[in-house]
Parts: sequence; structure tokens; C-alpha cells
Amino acid sequence: MIKRSIVFPEGNFFLFGPRGSGKSYWLHNAYAGDVVYIDLLESRVFNRLSADPQRLTEYIPGGYAGSVIIDEIQKIPALLDEVHRLIEKSRNLRFILTGPSPRKLRRTSSNLLGGRASTCHFHPLTAMELESSFDLVKALRYGLLPTLYDAEKDIDPDNYLAGYIEAYLREEILQEGLTRNVAAFNRFLEAASFSQGEVLNVTQVARECSVHRKVVESYFQILEDLLIAHRIPVFTRKAKRRLIQHAKFYFFDTGVYRAIRPKGPLDTPELIDGASLETLVLQNLQAYIDNHKRKYTIHYWRTTAGKEVDFILYGDDGLVAIEVKRSQTITPKDLSGLRTFMEDYPATQAVMLYGGDKHLDIDGISVVPILHALPHLDEYL
Repeated sequence: MIKRSIVFPEGNFFLFGPRGSGKSYWLHNAYAGDVVYIDLLESRVFNRLSADPQRLTEYIPGGYAGSVIIDEIQKIPALLDEVHRLIEKSRNLRFILTGPSPRKLRRTSSNLLGGRASTCHFHPLTAMELESSFDLVKALRYGLLPTLYDAEKDIDPDNYLAGYIEAYLREEILQEGLTRNVAAFNRFLEAASFSQGEVLNVTQVARECSVHRKVVESYFQILEDLLIAHRIPVFTRKAKRRLIQHAKFYFFDTGVYRAIRPKGPLDTPELIDGASLETLVLQNLQAYIDNHKRKYTIHYWRTTAGKEVDFILYGDDGLVAIEVKRSQTITPKDLSGLRTFMEDYPATQAVMLYGGDKHLDIDGISVVPILHALPHLDEYL
């Protein structure tokens, strides 16, 4: 089993993460033994507890002191009232509540335990977790969902990702009643994939998929709420230049993005691979920050004059600017965005990740092979 980097809190907590990221599998192994495990995907368990949430106490032995895992808590939001009651009644119980996202809980329940449970995010695998098994080419093409790295399973990556899109994206969104227009949502997903790693223009996406702008905006919000995609805001703190104001858009995993994006003779590998590389860096950054409790938020920076830095990490832990290039050599033009940013923010730690194999230091910018950087992010953040 691949060792995951996430460190869980001592007390009660929610654990949210996209479908297929490995939450249930990891919890089964991390808490094997003396633990109460309640799986709401089991029909009998679901039917009993949805009919009467107070039956939750029947699943917890009398006098038990330890962890109670409720998997897929979003299926019965009313259980949170009973969890709240048990937390207040017994200090010997620790609840771990998992789900793909907090969206349904927020919509259907006013009781999110009022600060009695923290929130953790579970991500797909990272280069740091895979260690020597990390394969950049495989990660760029198929992403980092754990099932694709299970040596005991004979998985066809293309078929798995196609099934993931169908089962986890389209079906779940339909089951949740988030949209009834399947054709429009399918067109939206494909149109959104062309915005990967780009400044998001909602009006243009609406035009491309022939859906009203307000509907498209709601679709983007659904993807974010389900942790399937992210909008990265522009870094504007103490800005000295005119900046682009719109966010950049990314699906959460490289493989999922590539599976959604239509491919044809007019799609150049450079455009697809460039977006894939940025996505791979972003998902590793997000996982590292969450898993190691680093105090950063992620932004990007782009001036109206065209100067850009792919990722800005800002917070109590410092200010880091990261540019990503797939080329094996670095030119002065490649560094111009970082240099301009450093002029405005002299305290910046600047890093260029590229496809070469040499470590360089150019005018205070650390130029690092991406094959080294991703498994060793702790050296640069």
C-alpha cells in the first residue's frame, strides 16, 4: 500500500475528497482493527439509518471508546444531528465523517457540528507519495487517481477514466438533481476542458456550448462544490501594475482533464501537454499544502501587458512564485514573468520548473527539473 502523506487531526473531523481519490480504502487500512465503521453505501445500513437517524447508537457498542467512521455522510445529512448529540454526550467518541464534498450537507443541513469537527481534504496521489514509482509521462497522460497505481489490479487507464467521467461526473450530478439537461451539461464539460489552465471567460464557454451564461456559471460552481475543479484567483495584494481580474480554471486531475477534453487533428500536443503539466504541478501543490498543513493560498499573476507567473503561493509561510515550462532549455523570455514579479515583490522566492535535467540559479531564480521538484516539494516551499 502506498503511504499517504495526510495527517489526520486528533479530534472529530470531516474528510472530503473527489470520488476515486482513495478515502474509503485509506481509512479501512489506516484504522484497521478496533474501530466502528458505518458504510452508508450498504443498502441495509442506509435504509435503517435514513428511516431513523437515532438508530446510530445501535451501531456503537455500549461503553465503546474510540473512532466511529461514517462513510458517505452526505447520503443522510440528518445523521449530523445525532452525531452532534453523541459528541456532547460522550467525550470518548471520535467521529470521522467522509464524503465527496460538503455541497449536499450545506444545502440540506444547518448542522455542520458548529466547530466541533475540523475539515480535511483528501487528494489523489502525489509524486512525493509515489517516490521512486512516480512516472512523469504516466502522470501527465493518466493523472494520479490511486486505482491506476494498484499493482494488484489489471486496469486499462483509458477505460477507467472514461468510466470515471460517466459514473462519477455525469451520473452523480444527475442523481443529485443538480441539472436535468444531460446534453447541455455534456457540451459544457467539453467546452470547459478547453479552458484548462486558461483565464476563464464564462461568456465564451456559454457561447461554445449553446447554454445561457447564468446556467454555465452554475455548472462551474457545481464542479467547484464537488471538488472536481478549481478556479485560481489572480494575486492582487499591493499590486503595482494593472492586472487581469478573471480567475484561471483547472480540473482537479490531469487524467480526468484529458479524458474529458475532445481530441482531434486540430488539437496540437503542445497545447494539451502544456495544460497537463500545469495541472499536474497544481494538484501536487494543493495536496502538499493540505497534507502538510502549510499556510499558503494559491493564486496566479498576469498583467494586462502580458507578463505572467503560473502560480503564486502566499500566506504566513511566505511568498513563492512558480513558473512551469515544458521545454528542456530556458531562455531569458521564459524568465521574464518571474523577473517582473520579483521587481514588484523583492521578498519572493522564485522557482522555475522545466523539462531539463540541470539545476540552475539564474539571477536569484531557482531553475529546477520538474522530475526532481515534484517528489521534493518540501525543498522549495
